[in-house]
Amino acid sequence: MIRFENLQKSFRKTHVLKGLDLEIARGDRIALVGSNGAGKTTMIRCLLGEYTHEGIVTVNGLDPRTHRTEVLGRIGFVPQLPPPLKLGVGPLINFAAELCGSDPARMIAIAEQLGLNIAELKGRPFVKLSGGEKQKLLIGIALGRDSDLLVMDEPAANLDPVARQVFFGLLAERRDNVSMIISSHRLDEVASLVNRVVELDRGRIVLNDHVDDRLDMASVLDCVIDLAAANPAFANAIGAWDFAEEKDGARWRGKVAGPDRLRFLGMLSRYAAVLQGIEMKERDNEQVV
Repeated sequence: MIRFENLQKSFRKTHVLKGLDLEIARGDRIALVGSNGAGKTTMIRCLLGEYTHEGIVTVNGLDPRTHRTEVLGRIGFVPQLPPPLKLGVGPLINFAAELCGSDPARMIAIAEQLGLNIAELKGRPFVKLSGGEKQKLLIGIALGRDSDLLVMDEPAANLDPVARQVFFGLLAERRDNVSMIISSHRLDEVASLVNRVVELDRGRIVLNDHVDDRLDMASVLDCVIDLAAANPAFANAIGAWDFAEEKDGARWRGKVAGPDRLRFLGMLSRYAAVLQGIEMKERDNEQVV
């Protein structure tokens, strides 16, 4: 579906990409990782047809630079840094939908699933939204269109835990029908979303491997946390995960998306001194984890 062959890109005397060879098939969910300056963004911009380059880049056999309309019409893109658009939320959705021939109602529905109140924000300029609101809207636009490829740069970074759970479920629905490239400088932040890892270092591919794909991105864990006593700092931390308080703050109950379990346990580890019990059960099979 996607092919990079001897891809090279230089800016003046700086060689950013140094002969990349990579093929991506439908259903591949790739974590594109590497330190800042490794070449991840440059590679993505070549894929989107934004840069001239040496070598070959094709999407479904088409060159993204010479067939930009056809190629970009089948790509959903979520950038790491939202563009500073002064366009209102409503006009932006309509413009994006018209550009790719999609139904704006689909984009609105996905953004609302993520927790965005479109009716309330419709007249507000995009640039005035919070970071989380921008991210939810951009994801709604990207996933609300018919696409063969999703290109996302740390897409869940600004999402609250409830929105992350919805987001993982939305990706799970598309896992067999589209390819995904999820860029990050940290593998642990995207490992739960992918079945393949490609690492760049100084413009070269230094790792290209498949990873365990048994985790269900749509899985949900029912969690109960018991404390020795109520703790204000813990209450503030667990509140961000939308947990409900019981027993005067000594017990907390809520849900965690399966792919977020390690991130959640990492948060709990900071409060080991006050934890008395942790119960986490897979909702489908009720297996204690």
